[in-house]
Amino acid sequence: MDVIANGKTRTLKPGATLGGLLRTLGLDPRFVIVEHNGEAIERARYAELQLSDGDRLELVKAVAGG
Repeated sequence: MDVIANGKTRTLKPGATLGGLLRTLGLDPRFVIVEHNGEAIERARYAELQLSDGDRLELVKAVAGG
C-alpha cells in the first residue's frame, strides 16, 4: 500500500502503523508532530494507528533552539 508522507510516496506493508513508519524513517516519536489526513494525532496513538492505502501524513520534527 502507498501513503504520502510530506509529499513523498512511501510503500508500506498492509497493517503498517504510524509508529512503525516513524521508526523506519529514523524519527523519535517523542519529537515528531503528526497530521494524519488533516487531523492532528496524539503521540499516545502513534503506535496503534494503522495506516491505509492513500493516507496523507505531515511529519514535523520538533527542534529546540534559541
